[in-house]
Amino acid sequence: MNGLKTCLTSEVSLDSDLAKKQQILHDSLVSLGSTIVAFSGGVDSAYLAWVATNILGSQALCITADSPSYSNHYRSLSLRIANEFCFNHEIIKTDELNRPEYRANPVNRCYYCKHELYSVLKTIARDRGITGIVDGSNADDRSDYRPGRGAAREFDVRSPLDEADLTKVEIRELSRRAGLPTWNEPASACLSSRIPYHSEVTNEKLRMVEQAEATLHELGFRVCRVRHYGELARVEIGLDEMPRVSHQEMQKSIEQGLLNVGYQHVIIDSQGYRMGSLNKGINLRPI
Repeated sequence: MNGLKTCLTSEVSLDSDLAKKQQILHDSLVSLGSTIVAFSGGVDSAYLAWVATNILGSQALCITADSPSYSNHYRSLSLRIANEFCFNHEIIKTDELNRPEYRANPVNRCYYCKHELYSVLKTIARDRGITGIVDGSNADDRSDYRPGRGAAREFDVRSPLDEADLTKVEIRELSRRAGLPTWNEPASACLSSRIPYHSEVTNEKLRMVEQAEATLHELGFRVCRVRHYGELARVEIGLDEMPRVSHQEMQKSIEQGLLNVGYQHVIIDSQGYRMGSLNKGINLRPI
């Protein structure tokens, strides 16, 4: 039980329900003995990596997959967290763009991305005698369309946060108490999610999207998406930040910044950011 005591040292005031969920999380990880944590640098995987490291020590190998659809922001964030919290951490290369099914960008594109990732992680686990692979899926993800979950089942990837019934809000709170800088990080998704379905995913498009969103971050926007329609960029800004966009000078700055990236036309979506806005009109069910 020493691992659990370590994780709960600064969390003595947690309500009993949340403490029970942490106990389930602890037991799930202990049962693995050793595991690879698919560590993207986002809120959920960062917390899972932190807990796994506290419980399993060096037997928790946190692996970050560096691929064309992975932004430099999260690459840097994963390195920072791994160094600061002493994770047993490695970065590997994956290349889903070599898969024609992925490049074709069907509605289940995420399946092919995760299949690429988990096939690599499974090989590493087998070669090193590591008994499990875990990802950061949480309880809230059950109601979302996530075709990557199908690939997780095929490769016996477990989701300890989901098994413990931990929600995003709870994970953020536990991350805050743990001192993880990701606790208030905006929701994230791979860069390919900015490209409409059935429009080919290419490295050139991904780099344009990344540069465009970096430009918006430099202008001070925290939550933003640039939806890529060839020469046209549709910009979505977090609802609480939309008042800034009402100023004509800011609109000009956004437009000029994205024109400099290479877009010919820029539209600022008056509805603001909506998770999965490219799924509108498509009949998708939770997976």
